[in-house]
Amino acid sequence: MSYVNLSLQVIPGVPEERIYPVVDKVIHMIQETGLKHEIGPMETTIEGELEELLEIVKKSQDICVEEGASRVVSIIKIDYKPEGVTMDEKIKKYR
Repeated sequence: MSYVNLSLQVIPGVPEERIYPVVDKVIHMIQETGLKHEIGPMETTIEGELEELLEIVKKSQDICVEEGASRVVSIIKIDYKPEGVTMDEKIKKYR
């Protein structure tokens, strides 16, 4: 099993007062996956298999649309190495 890191920021096209509630639903879905993740002020980073993480991106966009977004901007960063990469190896020295 080769883990990658994917950072996701979703910007739903909803009225300003609805942005946080919609993003909260996306974060809740990510939490429900059981995958290792870290929520930051601008994005959430998730650790897992690439295919599974890309499915989470799709689900995130679907949630935004279901919540009334007329458009969704998703900003994605992927850190991939064939042998795998973990969040711990990158940030444990800072904790």
